Order: sequence, then structure tokens, then C-alpha cells
Amino acid sequence: MPKESFAESFRKTVFQPGTLVLMALFVTAAWFAPRMINTLPDLNQKPEYQLAATKIRITQPPHWVPSDLVEQVVKRADLPPTLTLLNDHVVDEIANAFSLHPWVAEVVSVRKSLPAAIDVQLTYRRPVAMVQVKQGMYPVDAEGVLLPPEDFSVTDAKEYPLILDVRSTPQGPAGTSWGDITVIGASRLADVLSPHWKKYELTGISVPKLTKAKSTIDDGVYILSTAAGSRITWGRAPGSQHPGELAVEQKLGRLEKYVKDFGGFEKPHGPYEIDIRHWKCISRRSLTANRPVENLTGIR
Repeated sequence: MPKESFAESFRKTVFQPGTLVLMALFVTAAWFAPRMINTLPDLNQKPEYQLAATKIRITQPPHWVPSDLVEQVVKRADLPPTLTLLNDHVVDEIANAFSLHPWVAEVVSVRKSLPAAIDVQLTYRRPVAMVQVKQGMYPVDAEGVLLPPEDFSVTDAKEYPLILDVRSTPQGPAGTSWGDITVIGASRLADVLSPHWKKYELTGISVPKLTKAKSTIDDGVYILSTAAGSRITWGRAPGSQHPGELAVEQKLGRLEKYVKDFGGFEKPHGPYEIDIRHWKCISRRSLTANRPVENLTGIR
């Protein structure tokens, strides 16, 4: 029996009723599909899928964050006035826009839902001190990140500790680190002392003068100043790993005990120069009277 040629086999396979029907359906679908899609309604224009950018909902900001934060973000990031939830990239675009704002420490999540709503969960930066330099006063958070100065009035600025003797200026715009290890250390210290600042009548934190080209948080000693003129040698900044440095809790305990025993850092014959760094006791020396250094035992 002669072998069937490829052409004859192909013809018999293709020109079967079932195959012809399937081919006809495929051609018809290919021709009609684009035309049918064009006739479908554009869901992007449906109000339930659209949201005004200024209607984005965010975590309730604390009082120090501007109330128009959403409007600022929309303007800074040049977001479109109207957002569509059908945009596959809208969540990423919004997350990126908020992450660039100097008051935002972290964008925790961005969620969209129907009817049209977008909820953004944020962690905000918190001001802890004002850095005083020749050019003026600049707010920073607990890690020395510069915050928008224009968001603070003169009255607001007076509510925060002063970081003094700073020799540098901000290395970048608001939302970036000051760029000076001494400012970062002082900011951390201001954060630790924030619950006690007014009670102890503290006014400022003097930063150390560092001479090493590549200094670290372990290289500087910080001095606290009080309203009555006393100066308290705190030691190294929180986070220091220097051998022999007392823990933050120990230092706070010594400040508390001193105030409890004497009634204030300037009493009884101050103002004083007080050093709380020693392992067994603290010492003090009067800044006005000609008195020797005293070692105060019983303050651990």
C-alpha cells in the first residue's frame, strides 16, 4: 500500500468539519474581539474607581505635623489631581510620594478599597531639640534628621532643648540627616531626657569638639546646662559602646537622686559643675565659691 504524502495527510486533517468550525470561530473572535473591547465602558472613568488625591486618608498626625500634610505630599510629588484605583502602580506611586516627605519616618502600608478609598499608614518623625547655629535654630528628630524649620514658630522653638556649640550646618534638605555625629549624639540624648527636661530645669546640651577625622559616637562627652547656671557632665551619648560608660538608666537615676537629695542642681551653694560619670559616686565643684571638688557618696 503506497505511503500517504504529507500534503494529503494535512488536507484530510484540516478539512474536517470540526476543524473547519474551530478555525471559523477563531477567525471570527480575532476580528470581533478588538471591536467588542472598544464598545465596553471605561471603568477608569467610573466614580467608584476614582479618588481625588487630596482625599487620601492617613494615620492621624500628631500636633507638630502640619495639618495639610496630604496636600503637601500631592504637590511635592506632582501626583495627578484624580487617582484611579485600577492603576496597577497607584499603590507604589503613593507610597513613594509619602516616603519623600520630611515628616514621614516610614510608610507602613498603602491600601485601596471600594468604593474609592486609599488609606496610608504612616510613622511620623518627632522633634526632640533645636540645633542652635549662627544661621538660626533648626529642629531635629531623635536621630539628628533635619525637620522643616518653617513648620515651627518662635514660640514652638522655645519648647525644645537647645543643642549648643555646633560647628557644622545641615548637609542636606529637611528629611535628611544633619550629617554631624555630634548632632546625632545630642539628638539621641535630648530624646532620652525629654520626659525629664522641664522637671530638672535643663536648657541645653553642649556638643563636644571632635578632632579626629573619622569620629564615632564614642568619641565625645556631652554637657547639660541648667536654667540656674549649673553644668552637668553627662558623658557619652546614648548608644555608646565605650568600655566603662554608665548605662543611660544609671545616669538618669543619679540625676533623680541628686534633685531629690538637694532640691535642685544649683543647691545648696551653686551653681555647680557636676560630673555623674564616675562608677562609685558623682562629684561637684562650685562655679562661684572657692570650694574644693566634693565627692558625693551614696548616689549610685
